[in-house]
Amino acid sequence: MKHGLSLVLGFCLFIVSINAQQKNSYLHRAEETFRLVWDKYHVPQYGLFSEHYPKDQQTDLTYFNDGNKKAKAVSFLWPYSGMASAINLLYELDSTRYAAMHLQIIESQEEYLDTTRLPYGYQAYPSRFEQVDRYYDDNGLVGIDYIDAFAVTKNPLYLERAKRVFEFIISGWDDVLGGGVTWLEGVRDQKPACSNGKATVLALKIHQQTQDEYYLTWGLKFYNWMYTHLRDSSGIYWNDMKTADRSVLKTAWTYNTGTMLQAAVALYKATGDPAFLEEAQYLAKGSFDFFGKPMEDGRTSILDVPWFTTVLFRGYQDLFAVDGNPAYVDAIMANVNYAYEHARDRNGLFYADWNGEKDEWYTPKWLLDQACIPELYARFAQIERHRASWTTEK
Repeated sequence: MKHGLSLVLGFCLFIVSINAQQKNSYLHRAEETFRLVWDKYHVPQYGLFSEHYPKDQQTDLTYFNDGNKKAKAVSFLWPYSGMASAINLLYELDSTRYAAMHLQIIESQEEYLDTTRLPYGYQAYPSRFEQVDRYYDDNGLVGIDYIDAFAVTKNPLYLERAKRVFEFIISGWDDVLGGGVTWLEGVRDQKPACSNGKATVLALKIHQQTQDEYYLTWGLKFYNWMYTHLRDSSGIYWNDMKTADRSVLKTAWTYNTGTMLQAAVALYKATGDPAFLEEAQYLAKGSFDFFGKPMEDGRTSILDVPWFTTVLFRGYQDLFAVDGNPAYVDAIMANVNYAYEHARDRNGLFYADWNGEKDEWYTPKWLLDQACIPELYARFAQIERHRASWTTEK
């Protein structure tokens, strides 16, 4: 009797252990955080999302060319793109479960399309409300979301849209500063890493899916412009070059180096040239050394705007898939896991400061800072599957 009871008890403890492991799995956390963001930010009447949560605590937005703006009924395009990026990954991990939601989010991105100006492009706010500026870096994000959607669904409409976005971006290319595009359509004061880096990644992603040499040629043009004008010898990329005097704004953000790290890996895969792999590894080390900060608990903190760090992680993940060096992906995984335990507010939303050194318990949370979390956890799940396949092969 006692022996039977112990077997039952042991089995129950085993089931509890398995359930606990599943709840702590990266896929579970990706789904958990995505559902939370959906519940808090979704605006059903428009099928879009709010810029902040709580919705009645909107703060001024500072990421525009013409000064600060007030948050509106729904979010601007940049944070919306964060949700599109996340749902692409969740769909890839579980296409059956996320098919309907994927279709809704990807299709709703068309709300930002402006067809009143040629060539067609995506504006910063939904066109049903008003006509506003069109940013080349925003369009790069949309294009990347569409080519990633095509990669996981093979829906030719998404490939067509990605190509259309790319044509809008290159309509802004000129010979000032030897090439490149500006930040904002019609405003030619600077050529930034954000616009040109995203265009590089978009071109190379389209090439990867189509093998069309047109996009490889353009990817190299954008890559070479970035390398020549904004790369620092330490292995990072600066923010922009001014068209008036060719001065470089030596401000570094993780995502600008991240896009070029992605591009270098893509070019290595497309051409087989080991120089591109060496460059990717150089950028990985350079960014890690530049942005990394040793913490007392043994982590190396890479603390930037959370979505910026997510873009850097995309580059680290692409490089890891090629060279198998886990150091860089593991560092950011440790930081996000730390934040999961120590830097979330009363609603379960993540602090912008993943180290939890600032009190953000009651502060409103920006959609972009939250949308990148399920993307990251979905990427962590991909990496764990990748590692498991390597172990099986060995």
